[in-house]
Amino acid sequence: MSAPTTPTAPAAGSSSRTSARGPQQVRRRGGLERGRRREAAALVMPSLLPILVLSVAPLVMGIALAFTDARLVRHPDYQFVGVDNFVRLAGNSFFWDSFRIGLIWAVSVTLLQLVLAMGLAQLLNSGLRLQGLTRVLALIPWAMPPVVVAIMWKMIYSPNAGPLNAFLGSLGLPDDINWLADFSTALPAVIVVGVWVGMPQTTVTLLAGLQQIPDELHEAASMDGAGAWRRFTAVTWPSLRPIVASITSLNFIWNFNSFSLVYVLTEGGPGGRTMLPMLFTYLEAFKNRNIGYAAAMGVVLVVVVVLLLAVYLRSQFRDDRAVKKG
Repeated sequence: MSAPTTPTAPAAGSSSRTSARGPQQVRRRGGLERGRRREAAALVMPSLLPILVLSVAPLVMGIALAFTDARLVRHPDYQFVGVDNFVRLAGNSFFWDSFRIGLIWAVSVTLLQLVLAMGLAQLLNSGLRLQGLTRVLALIPWAMPPVVVAIMWKMIYSPNAGPLNAFLGSLGLPDDINWLADFSTALPAVIVVGVWVGMPQTTVTLLAGLQQIPDELHEAASMDGAGAWRRFTAVTWPSLRPIVASITSLNFIWNFNSFSLVYVLTEGGPGGRTMLPMLFTYLEAFKNRNIGYAAAMGVVLVVVVVLLLAVYLRSQFRDDRAVKKG
């Protein structure tokens, strides 16, 4: 029977090497982390710098100008006036009326875009012949610059030589309607153009969502006797709900901030019937030259947009948590 072996103590040299290696590894690891941070900063700066220069800096300058009486003159000389611009703005009924018009415009365009884009996306996802060409044609309005679109639709709406009035005349209907200058037709006419311009983007987003829905779900619903509408409400709509919430929220924000399309079409007329908040602010700044007062309007618009973004992000976080729990 062999005698039990007793554990031997580690050599003094090896323990000293181990203790010396610990601080070296910590320093090496810290150096690697600092190097990664520098690399990350080097990669982010090219995209962050334009944002700081072109977005953050003008925003800060605009907020500062909102508390002054600055005017657009050759030799500006302005003073700090506190909240006078905001007090004056609170009693400006024309500005708040532009808010009402902007809400009507944004809600109408956003909802019509969603309804029409949903139908078009369903059609493009149904296996049409020449499907690729059809999708390209559906994207044409999105690819056109807003100014070009506005000029084209201005020609269509022309009361004298416009094809729309010519078509109505061929049907025996009134053919002398001045669509963009009549108080009753100006805003609906502009809304139609806004829907036409923004619908392709919504269509592409919804089409991508439709293509992610497994065909087995529709087949199972069909085998259970569900019709087209029942399959849409039970299968398609629940699957698209997060996408619809996202694209609708973003479309509403974009539409509320519209400027170039309406400016080229009507410049806010007739009689302010198409005066959107961004257009009202622009005219106050560069037509009336009240930069400080216009900056106060811009601050109010920024606050509204931030609130809308907060609602959108909150809904997104809520949907993400629901998905994770599910």
